[in-house]
Amino acid sequence: MNGPLIIGIVISLVAGAVIGYLLRQLQIERAVRGRTAEAERMIDEAQAQTKEIELAARDHALRIRDEAEGEISRKRAELSKEDERLQQRRAENDRRLDQLEKREQTVNKRQSNIDRRSNELDDRLAEILVELERVSSMTREEAKAQLLQEVERESRADMLRIIRQIEEEAQAEGDKRARHLIADAIQRVASDHVSEITVSAVSLPSDDMKGRIIGRNGRNIRAFEQTAGVDVVVDDTPEAVTISCFDSVRREVARRSMQALVLDGRIHPAQIEKIVSEQRKEVDRLIVEEGESAAFEAGVPGLHPEIIKKLGRLKFRTSYGQNQLAHAIESSQLAAVIAAELGADVEIAKAGGLLHDIGKAMDHEVEGTHAAIGADFCRRYGVNPIVVNAIEAHHRDIDQESVEAVIVEAADAISGARPGARRESLEQYVKRIKSLEEIANSFDGVSQSFALQAGREIRVIVRPEDIDDLESTRLARTVAKKIEEGMQYPGQIKVTVIRETRAVEYAK
Repeated sequence: MNGPLIIGIVISLVAGAVIGYLLRQLQIERAVRGRTAEAERMIDEAQAQTKEIELAARDHALRIRDEAEGEISRKRAELSKEDERLQQRRAENDRRLDQLEKREQTVNKRQSNIDRRSNELDDRLAEILVELERVSSMTREEAKAQLLQEVERESRADMLRIIRQIEEEAQAEGDKRARHLIADAIQRVASDHVSEITVSAVSLPSDDMKGRIIGRNGRNIRAFEQTAGVDVVVDDTPEAVTISCFDSVRREVARRSMQALVLDGRIHPAQIEKIVSEQRKEVDRLIVEEGESAAFEAGVPGLHPEIIKKLGRLKFRTSYGQNQLAHAIESSQLAAVIAAELGADVEIAKAGGLLHDIGKAMDHEVEGTHAAIGADFCRRYGVNPIVVNAIEAHHRDIDQESVEAVIVEAADAISGARPGARRESLEQYVKRIKSLEEIANSFDGVSQSFALQAGREIRVIVRPEDIDDLESTRLARTVAKKIEEGMQYPGQIKVTVIRETRAVEYAK
């Protein structure tokens, strides 16, 4: 029973498989036909699109071809024009080249002529030089040296003119400003003329008093001279005796003592010693008072008592008739005004102006210049080093280290040089004039010299063949420097060098 059933089942399965296979093949055929139809439709659509694209591409290609042909035509036209221009330029260049060749030929001909003429000129110049050397009796080197000398002389003259012009302009401007500053300083100080001079002659009531002064066998005059340390001159001068001494303070003590003795009438050695001692104390007291008064008037406080004493001694010292204490006060005031105007240290300027001549109170006792003596003395008593330098440098013995030192020098010169400040004896005046002329005549090339304006100017006449214009300027400076180093004088001295060239011929 199982056999037929199994066979039936197998047959059924085979039949189902065959039927399934046939159905599958039918579905495949249908799908193939559908896809084939779809493919044909897509092919048809693709062919249609291809035709449209081909037509568009053809149109675009035609348009591009037309544009390219137009651009080619334009480029060809431009190339044609450029070719024409090149042809024209080539023709122009050929023409110019021909002209250049012609010009070169002309230039070559001219160059040949120039070379020929240059050779002729060189030959002619050589002939002329030979002839000039023969006529002038000088070689070429000698003529060149002479020409250089002429050029150098002219250059030196131009240089001198420029130097003089600059110096005149600077001096004019400096003089203008200096005059204004000095006038302002003098106007502010407005001091009286300090032309007093220490009196060394003592008036007597009668000539009989001379015998009492001399005493028996000269004992009174010897006692007076020994006690006072002076010389008493009793000569033919009516009703007067003269007291002589290098120490101005000692001379003042003697003068006062002599006046007291003459007034008292009792003249003998004991009375002489008493009176001289009293007057010495009185003069010492007066010296201190004058020193303190000078320091107060100049506005310089805090000075050492020894400096005050030395300063007061200047009351009895004169220079060219100018009282030195009044000169010191005036210099201090002038220095203060100038320092204030220039913005310098007024206190240092005042102290330097007051103490700059303090060495004159000791120069008869100590060897050296009054500037160096005064500086050493002030340095010993603690004076400001800047003030000490101003004291020592006010006559340019050493270098000035500050502007205040320059101001002190200027104030000293102004006080000593202003009108009426100083006077000197005839003998000193003549000696100074002679010294000026001797200094000027000591230089080579000087023919004459003349001192003018009371010795405030020296004119030096030089030989023009020995000294040129530039050397004249140097000579003026050298003479001025030698006068500064070798002489003492009030104010300043102007040095003028005169060089004059004269050409003289005679018509015969």
